[in-house]
Amino acid sequence: MRLTTEDSLCLVIDVQERLMPAMDAADETLARIHLLLEGLKVLGLPFLVSEQYPKGLGSTLGSVKERVGDSPTLAKVSFSCCDDPALLESLLASGRKNIIVCGVEAHVCVQQTVIDLAALEFRPVVVADCVTSRNPDDAGRALDRMGDEGAIITGAESLLFELTRTAGTDTFKAISKLVK
Repeated sequence: MRLTTEDSLCLVIDVQERLMPAMDAADETLARIHLLLEGLKVLGLPFLVSEQYPKGLGSTLGSVKERVGDSPTLAKVSFSCCDDPALLESLLASGRKNIIVCGVEAHVCVQQTVIDLAALEFRPVVVADCVTSRNPDDAGRALDRMGDEGAIITGAESLLFELTRTAGTDTFKAISKLVK
């Protein structure tokens, strides 16, 4: 069950201008998302970004866009990324089985996507400190449900070191610097 960089992709779900400010612990969660994205970038993982109805909810936050570079960003109106044909095709075309998930809202778009990823035989990896909802109780229940549905629930730092695998390398030094 160890995760590898070669078989992993990060899906950033709906970290948008009008959504994020309404979330519980928004600043702390966004800081953890930044840490995760910076670390995954060091590790060379690809990113896929979704935006829920950007006309109404705004685009992905600039600070997130900076960290994912020119990664594909796809608009959707379905809650689950897997119900959007373009997003699902991008996930399938990646050839990667471990889908590392961060974003909002934990109990809506994140949860529905994770359940569908598991049903499609991906291995969803939910980074618990990188997801949130407006109500913290909703996020907690969603994490429980996603774990029950087969998702791996982990934290950003734990995941980054698991993917790093070995100390004493330049990659290890870069990841260590990020988490300090």
